[in-house]
Amino acid sequence: MARVCVMMMKVIMIMAMAMNIAMCDPIAPCYFIFGDSLVDSGNNNRLTSLARADYFPYGIDFQFGPTGRFSNGKTTVDVITELLGFDDYITPYSEARGEDILRGVNYASAAAGIREETGRQLGARITFAGQVANHVNTVSQVVNILGDENEAANYLSKCIYSIGLGSNDYLNNYFMPVYYSTGNQYSPDSFANDLITRYTQQLRILYNNGARKFALVGIGAIGCSPNELAQNSRDGTTCDERINSANRIFNSKLVSLVDHFNQNTPDAKFTYINAYGIFQDMVSNPARYGFRVTNAGCCGVGRNNGQITCLPGQAPCLNRDEVVFWDAFHPGEAANVVIGGRSFQRESASDAHPYDIQQLAML
Repeated sequence: MARVCVMMMKVIMIMAMAMNIAMCDPIAPCYFIFGDSLVDSGNNNRLTSLARADYFPYGIDFQFGPTGRFSNGKTTVDVITELLGFDDYITPYSEARGEDILRGVNYASAAAGIREETGRQLGARITFAGQVANHVNTVSQVVNILGDENEAANYLSKCIYSIGLGSNDYLNNYFMPVYYSTGNQYSPDSFANDLITRYTQQLRILYNNGARKFALVGIGAIGCSPNELAQNSRDGTTCDERINSANRIFNSKLVSLVDHFNQNTPDAKFTYINAYGIFQDMVSNPARYGFRVTNAGCCGVGRNNGQITCLPGQAPCLNRDEVVFWDAFHPGEAANVVIGGRSFQRESASDAHPYDIQQLAML
């Protein structure tokens, strides 16, 4: 009976999304997305990189098939895009042309980090600074389209700017001593300080180019990913607290950064999205969301399906709505619907601070 109720809730949410798209204008005119593989929608497809997802079984449940999304279906920002009321998903920067950019642009790049060197062992990627530089280019195009800098500034001030980076700075840098020395050079606290300093610099550039509504997405519990469980968990279920502890330190400083900006930039609004807490709720109470598997990927190779990510042409699991993780690192669509939904409209006070994305859009 509980499972039937969960399925009915999912159907109702999908119907509500469809009605919102059909009946309403978006509650924000545009949505700009900065991030990594959790929200990349195809920017890495043309890069020489191992961090690509433009092949089956990725996209098996997505209406457009494999697009470069690291999921079987929608990502969290796809869910949020629907809930904001857009009639189509936000175009990746690599494909954005003409007036389409007025709806927003997705700049996210798999393997990208806050630090420039992060993810380099995987090949080409667009770092946070590179994504921001691409946005500065977009802003100049918006000015040209609207014909006036003041008009452009007024327009951009109403847009949502979603920033979700930092995961790779731990996964593909700090906790990867074979390729990087940061783990020896920094304590977890000083490394988080370094990331926040760099992060702040990029936020100031965005602010100076018209951004006024910022949603800063915290890092998830990386130590609970199938990849980390496969490598570091004796029983395959106990998370790596050493990694999760470092992630929480970063998130705590991100919350402080939100508070600092809200206190010192009265013409802008910043909020923190607690992806870590939302994820922990899903794995602590899986039955509530219809999940049966929280520690293994739906596709992949090796222990927990987490030692190697989905191989081209590999047949994934059939019970995809019951599995939190799609592959070794990334949640599947079912989990993304929960995370995206609670980011947009918080279910618990701890989901977002001080606003959820719906509130941010309407300020």
